[in-house]
Amino acid sequence: MKKDYLSLLALATMAAVPGQAAAKAGDVQFKIFATYVAPDGKITDVKTDRIGLPAGTQAKADDNVTPTVAIEYFVSDAVSVETIAGVTQHDVDGRGALDGATLVSNAKIVPATLTLKYHFGKDGGIRPYIGAGPSYFIFIDEKPGATTRSLGATRQKMGDKVGAALQAGIDIPVNDHGLALSFDAKRYFLRPTATWYAGTTEVIKTRHRLDPWVISAGVAFRF
Repeated sequence: MKKDYLSLLALATMAAVPGQAAAKAGDVQFKIFATYVAPDGKITDVKTDRIGLPAGTQAKADDNVTPTVAIEYFVSDAVSVETIAGVTQHDVDGRGALDGATLVSNAKIVPATLTLKYHFGKDGGIRPYIGAGPSYFIFIDEKPGATTRSLGATRQKMGDKVGAALQAGIDIPVNDHGLALSFDAKRYFLRPTATWYAGTTEVIKTRHRLDPWVISAGVAFRF
C-alpha cells in the first residue's frame, strides 16, 4: 500500500511539472521580461570644468524598472546568440560635495546588446546558461538637471559608447510546448562621457563608470 501511494505521488509530481524538450539547432526563443536596471554613474575623470566644480564632486545614476524583450537563435543544441530590445530612463544626481544636486534629467538609454550563450542541463530539465558579448549604449533626449541649468547649462549630451556584457541565467520548463520561466542577470562594463554646454560652449565634460546590473524575470516562448 505504501509503495502504491509513493508511486502515485511520483506520477502526480511529474504531471504537475511536465518535461520540456530541450532547444535544438534552428530554434528561435522569445523572452518577455520585467527588468531592473541598476547603474553606477560614478565620475572617474573630469576633462573640462569651466564653472569650478567643488572638490569631492561625485555622481550616481538612479535605478529603474522597464519591460524588455529578448530574441534568441540556437546555432546548436547548446549554443545560442541573443539580442535584447528595450529603453530605460535615468536621472543622474550629485553625491559628495554636490549631494542632492540634479545633474542629468531623463536620459533614455537603448542598450543594444548581442551575447553568445552556452546552455547547460539535460533534455526536459532546468537549463542554466552563461554568456558574453559586445554592447552599444545609445543615449536619447537627455537634458541638464535643475542644478546644472541654474549654473548656466542649456544643453547636455551623453556620448554613445561601446562596452561589454557578461550574462548568466536559467530557463525553467513549464510545459512541453516550449513555455518556460526565465531569470537573467547581466553586468555591463562601459565608460561614457557626459558633456554640458552653455549655448555652444562646452562648460563641463566628465567620464563616468556606468557599469549597470540588469536583472530580468519573465517568460520564454520557443518555436
